[in-house]
Amino acid sequence: MSTLRDFSGTLVLVGAGKMGGAMLEGWLALGLDPATVVVREPQPSAEIAALAKRGVRINEPAANASVLVIAIKPQEAASVVPALQPLAGENTLVVSIMAGKTLGFLQSALPGIAIVRAMPNTPAAIGRGITVAVPNARVSQDQRALAGQLLGAVGAVEWVEDEGLLDAVTAVSGSGPAYVFLLAESLARAGTAAGLPADLAARLARATVSGSGELLHRSPQEAATLRANVTSRGGTTAAALSVLMADDGLDPLMEKAIAAATKRSKELAG
Repeated sequence: MSTLRDFSGTLVLVGAGKMGGAMLEGWLALGLDPATVVVREPQPSAEIAALAKRGVRINEPAANASVLVIAIKPQEAASVVPALQPLAGENTLVVSIMAGKTLGFLQSALPGIAIVRAMPNTPAAIGRGITVAVPNARVSQDQRALAGQLLGAVGAVEWVEDEGLLDAVTAVSGSGPAYVFLLAESLARAGTAAGLPADLAARLARATVSGSGELLHRSPQEAATLRANVTSRGGTTAAALSVLMADDGLDPLMEKAIAAATKRSKELAG
């Protein structure tokens, strides 16, 4: 299979909330035939229900799926995932985007199946996410390529072979959008403290963070180079960076934050 347009099996999406729904929209935008998709979602949104008019099958029976994408909340996994066994045959590819649910858990619930565990992040909702994926030993090269196309419908994809790295991945990219949003909040509060009207400070912070992120996305230059380009010797930016880059500045604080998130991810994974 070269593209999603060529997919001719049955793809079952279990869970069509924000992330599952975003992935489905991405697949259809890339040319996946809606008639190949079965969505299992107890409470489909109006947007998901409307896809039935395009041929997507909502909560219809399915068996022997070519691909089974699990996009439910992790707390639902213990009851939902074992019940998916009738959908999975020996040639089925399972792609799980459940946070904290390991390959070991998935292999126990769905024995003998090719499984890819993936960690996307919330910018996937606008097609700008990044996902890190790890395959189990049963995943073939063709299945890996298919998983890459499915995950790549909502942003960039990175592959690792060591599942243990996913705890740190969760801390950096999975939770990372919250850190960026916090930066916008903090920048706005600091602007208000410096005398700006609160609404103006909020608009300036929002536009600055989003615009800088887009510049970082489009530019081939490293983040450190872009930072240096904004910084004049002895200027205002240099004055601020002397605080943020001090020995007790942003780096050690971020290291502590990532370590805390990594530790919590390991605890949640058991």
